[in-house]
Amino acid sequence: MSLEGKAELIMAIGGYECEEIQNWDKGIDFIASNAKSDDKMLLRIITDTKSKSGVVGVDIVKKMTESVEQECYNKGVLIGKRFSEAAKREMSQNNIQMISESFMPSFKPEKLYLRIQSCVDYLCKNMCGQVPEKESDCKDYYQASPSCKVRLISDNASFHLQFGWTKLLQYDLIRILKLMKNKRKQKAGISR
Repeated sequence: MSLEGKAELIMAIGGYECEEIQNWDKGIDFIASNAKSDDKMLLRIITDTKSKSGVVGVDIVKKMTESVEQECYNKGVLIGKRFSEAAKREMSQNNIQMISESFMPSFKPEKLYLRIQSCVDYLCKNMCGQVPEKESDCKDYYQASPSCKVRLISDNASFHLQFGWTKLLQYDLIRILKLMKNKRKQKAGISR
C-alpha cells in the first residue's frame, strides 16, 4: 500500500475528512477534520529524505511537533519510509503517531467493515437514489454478473469479514474511498 493510501486509510477509519493538501519541499501535508468532534489532524508524508535509505530523522519530527503545536492540531501522524531510533523516541515523547513502510496500526475487521458499509450506503444513495435494505432492492442484484463496482466491493468486503482478512478489508476500503472521491469530483463538475 502506498504512503498516500495509508494516510487515506487513517483518515477514513478515524472519521476524518481531508480539508486541504499542501505540498512542501520534503513531502505532503494532509489537513483533516472530524465533523463529530471538531478535532483537527495533521498527516505529514515524508517523500524526500537526505539519505538514500529513506530514513526520517529527528529534525523532521521536531518540525512536525512544532507544526502540531503552532496550528493547534489535536493529532499528528508522521508517515515515512523508515525512521531513525532518535526520531521514534521523539515521536513517542510528543505523541506523534508513526506510520512507516513496514508499520501500520492494526484495525479490527469489524471497524473496517463498518466504515466500508457507510461508504457503500453513501454511494448507493447517490448513484441509485436509495440504500438497499435487502439484496433484491439492489438494481444490480438480478444480473448474472454484477456490473456495479460498489456492489462488488461490498460483496468482497462481506466475504473478507467472514474470514477476518484485515489486509483485504483495508484494500476494500481504499477502493471504495477512491469511488467516493471520483463520485464527489463528478458531482462538483456537474454543479459548476
